[in-house]
Amino acid sequence: MDDTTLYVTSAREIGWGLLLVAVSLGMHAVGMLTVLRFNAAFKRRVGANPSFVRGLTGLILSSWMILSVHLCEVMMWTQFFTWKKCFPNWSITLYFSLNEYTTLGSPLDLPSNWRLLEGMIATAGLLGFAWSTGVLLTVASAFQDLELKRMTARHRHEAPPPAAGPGTGTQ
Repeated sequence: MDDTTLYVTSAREIGWGLLLVAVSLGMHAVGMLTVLRFNAAFKRRVGANPSFVRGLTGLILSSWMILSVHLCEVMMWTQFFTWKKCFPNWSITLYFSLNEYTTLGSPLDLPSNWRLLEGMIATAGLLGFAWSTGVLLTVASAFQDLELKRMTARHRHEAPPPAAGPGTGTQ
């Protein structure tokens, strides 16, 4: 008889799972607000002298910050699984946590008394990635809108005037 036939979800497991998802989303909230504040401050600093490179730099830095937030959340899960001695060492625990958080999945399984947390870490990851997508879309949209306005303005100034000739109504 393997350990999956004896598995029974416990209130303790559900409680820890709910707490870990809540902490993960709390970390994400702080992180995403920080990204948005950073981006606003970056745009103010660039101010009246925006450029494609500066806008792209802000977008890349925001992306790196978002990635860092996700990695911090993975580390939080890793620390919990390390504390509960779910795997033999920290590296394996990190590998498991990252794969589960990204919903890639892992060939490893948690001990049966924590098995429910495999789905809960994936749920935290899905919610975090959805939220991050919204924040990144906000940052990228502002960058794209500014670049489109700048390109349109450039084309208006660079386009040669229409040629005057027969049938144009100009003399």
